[in-house]
Amino acid sequence: MKLSTKIFIGMALGVVVGTILNLMMSGEADGYSATVAAWLVEYVFDSMGEIFISSLMLMVVPLVFVSLVCGSAAMGQNARMGVMAAKTTGLYVITTALAISLALLIANVIDPGVGVGLGGDVEFQVDQAPSAKEVLIGIIPSNPVQAMATGNMLQIIAFSIILGIAITHAGSAGQRTLEFFESFNEVIMTMVTLLMKLAPYGVFCLLAKLFSQLGVGAIVDLAKYFVTVLLVLMLHSLGVYSLMLRILARLNPIVFFRNIRPMLLFGFSTASSNATIPVTLNVVEKRLGVDNSVASFTVPLGATINMDGTAIMQGVATVFIAQAYGIDGSLMGYLTVIAMATLASVGTAGVPSVGLITLSMVLVQVGLPVEGVALIIGADRLLDMVRTAVNLAGDAVVSVIVAKSEGLMSETVFYDTTDGDALIKPQADVVAGAAGTSGEVSRPTQPLS
Repeated sequence: MKLSTKIFIGMALGVVVGTILNLMMSGEADGYSATVAAWLVEYVFDSMGEIFISSLMLMVVPLVFVSLVCGSAAMGQNARMGVMAAKTTGLYVITTALAISLALLIANVIDPGVGVGLGGDVEFQVDQAPSAKEVLIGIIPSNPVQAMATGNMLQIIAFSIILGIAITHAGSAGQRTLEFFESFNEVIMTMVTLLMKLAPYGVFCLLAKLFSQLGVGAIVDLAKYFVTVLLVLMLHSLGVYSLMLRILARLNPIVFFRNIRPMLLFGFSTASSNATIPVTLNVVEKRLGVDNSVASFTVPLGATINMDGTAIMQGVATVFIAQAYGIDGSLMGYLTVIAMATLASVGTAGVPSVGLITLSMVLVQVGLPVEGVALIIGADRLLDMVRTAVNLAGDAVVSVIVAKSEGLMSETVFYDTTDGDALIKPQADVVAGAAGTSGEVSRPTQPLS
């Protein structure tokens, strides 16, 4: 059975089991059933799910650091790092602006907040977002070890790029250091491959715990808002991304979405772009044919600042809250929402609960009550899973477009159908466009059995 099929079955069983446990823990069940269900959720599904997430997270920092050092060292030899960084950041900002514009348009057509009762007083508190100056200063780490210990992705990216460029200028010592990092990178990717075999069980535990707590009430109460966000997410991922792939990269979107299935399933289950970085890097390199020198930069940066799914939530939520409070939105207000959400996606990178923080900033700017955020929290956890999958698809789209423009993508790997579900596939025929020469970059083949 294919890995993606196993993960999908694990997801489906997790939803079923979680719903059953939710009913067992409800007031209508007898005391013994409720006790058993609570014990299973607390000590089995929660524990195993957290262990699975931790096992993913433990590889994020070393994988990003080592992979980006190798990638920036290779890119630094051709002096293309600055150009690639500008392309990547520009595409991420553009897709975020398109996402929230589409969200505002569709939300105003559907009117999800019309007739919604506020249900009494609501309260919501959110952490203060850092200023632009603090974010800019914080990009360069004063202590790279501390940055890795705390998982500050922007600082890790900055230090990795500086170290990679230094390696290219260090002569024979730099070459020996690069060989060590390249070997270490292969070992970490093998760890990722081994962990993938446990993915269906980890996914099952995560969703069983989630649905044992939520039940169906969280969706029913906000059905119109829930469906609106889902609709915009689907339109953006299948429409905007497909057009970008076809126009900017001249690639088949159907093949693209087929190749990233494992990554999307992982992102949906974990609801964390950072936790999925090992899988995303694996898929982008081995299934989409993007060279490591590009993927090692675009993927971690995208997991940090690319928030297309979050921007869509903010757009729909702004309209929903305005309508729920009976406040009419203006054209200038919506333009402000687009600008604020786009800039905030970069300015609040790496901040916990970033979606709610940026939404609060947007609401303040357009004169809406911040307390309105409490209206959507009930359905936000489920929507967060879909938003994460959309964010990851955006990371992969930008990675492919940038790599194709730099001549560092293998269409042979992209269109390879010989092993449609292996996360590790050989990567060859990568044109070294940045160097002005052509050649082949061979990768070890380690298919999942």
